[in-house]
Amino acid sequence: MVPRATFDSYYGRPVIKAPGWSARDIAGYFFLGGLAGAGSVLAAGAQMTGRTATARAMKVSSLAAITLSAAALVNDLGRPGRFVNMLRVVKPTSPMSIGSWLLSAYAPCAGVAALCAATGRLPRAGAAATGAAALFGPPVAAYTAVLAANTAVPAWHGVHRELPYVFVASATAAASGMALVVAPPRESGPARCAAVLAAVGEIATMSVAERRLGMVAETYREGRAGQLLRAARLLTVAGAAGAALYGRRSRTLAMGSGAMLLAGSACTRFGVFAAGIASAEDPAYTVRPQRAAKERTAPPGSGGCA
Repeated sequence: MVPRATFDSYYGRPVIKAPGWSARDIAGYFFLGGLAGAGSVLAAGAQMTGRTATARAMKVSSLAAITLSAAALVNDLGRPGRFVNMLRVVKPTSPMSIGSWLLSAYAPCAGVAALCAATGRLPRAGAAATGAAALFGPPVAAYTAVLAANTAVPAWHGVHRELPYVFVASATAAASGMALVVAPPRESGPARCAAVLAAVGEIATMSVAERRLGMVAETYREGRAGQLLRAARLLTVAGAAGAALYGRRSRTLAMGSGAMLLAGSACTRFGVFAAGIASAEDPAYTVRPQRAAKERTAPPGSGGCA
C-alpha cells in the first residue's frame, strides 16, 4: 500500500506566508467599512424619499462605523503615520493604495453629512455630502475584497471574481440591519427589501465561490471558519425573514432582526478571514490546486509534467 501523500515544506513552514494581520482589527475593518459604505447608500435613498429619521440615523451610524474602521486599520498598522505614508503616492495597481484614497475621500463626506443631519444646519452642504458619500460608499464596501483577493492566499485569491459580490451583499445586509435597529418601522420598507435581496445574494455568491474553489473550499466549511460561516448563514436568513415578515409590525422584532443581520455580516467577514488564514497555513491548499491546474493544461501524452 502506498501511503497517502502529505504536503510540507522545509523546516515545517507553509509554502506561502500567511498575512500577519490581526483578525480582530482587519476582519473588523472589513465589516465596519462595509457597514459604513452601504449605510451611506441607504441614507441617500432615505433622504431622497423623505424618510428623514432613517436618513439621519444612517448618516450618524455610517460616520461611527467608518471612524471605528479607520481606528482598527491604524491599530493593525501600528501607528497613524503609516496610513499617512500610503497617501504619498497614487498607485492604481495597488488595492491598498486605492483603498487608502477611497477612505480619505469618503470619511470627510460621511462626517459632513452626519454633522449637518444632526445639527439641522447647512442643508445644501449636507445634501451634497450625502450624495458624495453615497457615490464613494459602494467602492468602500467592496475594495477590501479586492485587497484580500490580490494576495496569494488560496481561499481568497481563488475567488477573486466572487469575493467582491460576497462583501457587497454582506455590507448591504449589515446596513439594512442597522436601519432596522435605528429607524422607525414606518420608514423601514426599503431596508426590509434590501435585507432580503442581500441575504439571497450573499448565500448565492458564497455557494458559487465554494464550488469554484474545489478542495480549497474545505477551509470555508471546517474549523473556526466553518463555524462562523454557518452562523452567518443562519443569522442572515433568520434576520431577513424576520425583517420581511415582522419588520413593519413590531419595533422590537424589527430591532431583533436587524441585530441578527448585523451579527451575520460580522460572522461572514470573520469567517472569510479565518478561511484565508487556514488555507495559507496548510501547504496542501497551495500545492494540490497548482498541480491540478498544471495537469489540466499539460499537453496530451506529457503525463502532466512540464
